[in-house]
Amino acid sequence: MFNNYNELAEYVSINDIKMIDFKVVTLTGKWNHLTIPASRLSQKIFEEGIGFDGSSYGYAVIEKSDMIFKPDIKTAFLDPYCEIPTISMIANIYQIGDEVVRFQGDPRYIAEKAENHLKNLKIADEFIIGPEFEFYVFDHISYEVEHNHQEVTIDSIEAPWNTNDKEYNQGYKTPLQKGYHAALPYDITNDLRAEMCLRLEEMGVPVKYHHHEVGAAGQLEIEVELGSMLKMADSTLIAKYVIKNTAITHGKTATFMPKPIYNEAGSGMHVHMLLKKDGKNIFYDENGYSGLSENAMYFIGGILKHAPSLLAFTNPSTNSYKRLVPGFEAPVSICFATSNRSSVIRVPGYAKNPEKKRFEFRSSDGTCNPYMAYSALLMAGIDGIVNKIDPVKEGFGPYDVNVFDLPAEEREKIKALPKSLEESLEALKNDYEYLLAGEVFTKSFIENWINYKYNKEVMKVIPVPTPQEYSLYFDI
Repeated sequence: MFNNYNELAEYVSINDIKMIDFKVVTLTGKWNHLTIPASRLSQKIFEEGIGFDGSSYGYAVIEKSDMIFKPDIKTAFLDPYCEIPTISMIANIYQIGDEVVRFQGDPRYIAEKAENHLKNLKIADEFIIGPEFEFYVFDHISYEVEHNHQEVTIDSIEAPWNTNDKEYNQGYKTPLQKGYHAALPYDITNDLRAEMCLRLEEMGVPVKYHHHEVGAAGQLEIEVELGSMLKMADSTLIAKYVIKNTAITHGKTATFMPKPIYNEAGSGMHVHMLLKKDGKNIFYDENGYSGLSENAMYFIGGILKHAPSLLAFTNPSTNSYKRLVPGFEAPVSICFATSNRSSVIRVPGYAKNPEKKRFEFRSSDGTCNPYMAYSALLMAGIDGIVNKIDPVKEGFGPYDVNVFDLPAEEREKIKALPKSLEESLEALKNDYEYLLAGEVFTKSFIENWINYKYNKEVMKVIPVPTPQEYSLYFDI
């Protein structure tokens, strides 16, 4: 939107912008924000930054929590969800010491370092990715966790459990697990998705398409066009912001929880990827497996070798692993294939264009911090190229059949993805060296991530008995 401060200042003046908003990503991948009156806007803010408490973002201990952020003017957009005319910008985090320097644990900085590491190795110029955003839109959500009471209530006007609603019912409820590409009048969220897509386009995020997903109770998908990694990480948070706020303005609520409803399809965030050098897709080779080059295969090998530890970043919630179970088109096996949705890496059979030849990583979900997840995927792929990790020789496939249809002795040869966040964090403890190359991640950051996730999330879930456990064990 703007290339420099003068362009921003002119736009603010001409369009009577009243507020300037700064969005800063937290450790777990959510935006916090701070807003100033437009009258306070000055070049000095971009040079000197604004102070904030880093401990509240998950980055620093309380006794050393003072940090500053500096807005990135090239990320500016007109915020459509503020009634007062507001320009928003994403900011970078800096650490205060003898000098003011970029904070090594800033997720945006990690993504920048990962891109630079790729360029410095002269493997490629760009890591091009394209996420698919799957999410649910509900009409009601309430939940409570008390010592003597636990409750979650979800409702969706299109859900099959509302076929007998006596208050107001026009029929056309989507059957369980039958929502994929549902058309009107079943697809009552069509216009809602269209509005989300228009907002994304206005905010500089090109949309490929949108549709209803498998989940009957309002599961939707918006897929965006491919783009460079840092830009796409920014776009991921913009997309979540747009999707959630558009739903709210229509009296609904959106969630990226991987498995919000028992026995319904889970929501993932598949990531399509390729590498470009001198403007050319280096993942394409017409003579390679499914049209993939040797480097593409090595990249796959690196991701599959490090998959258990990668999931600590790509699937970083306890809820993530309720999605990664057999029977719902979610990947559970560490393998690759063409057009096979049971594998963690799938080569789309429809992608014939040499410039768009790619594969997708299918396990990731919307609870990830996109800067860290995309960077970790890139670092694993780079490790595969540098060390020539052949996925075929490593026994990762290709398995161009449903792995669950294989004989038992064949299935046993295929390694499984971690079954819990605790298992993924343990894998990361034992496999993180590939992330340290080029000083992209730091050991202290990884240790902080593991400790945060274990203490703030895993140990918040493990001790809590669930209603399902009561149904199984109360009368034992």
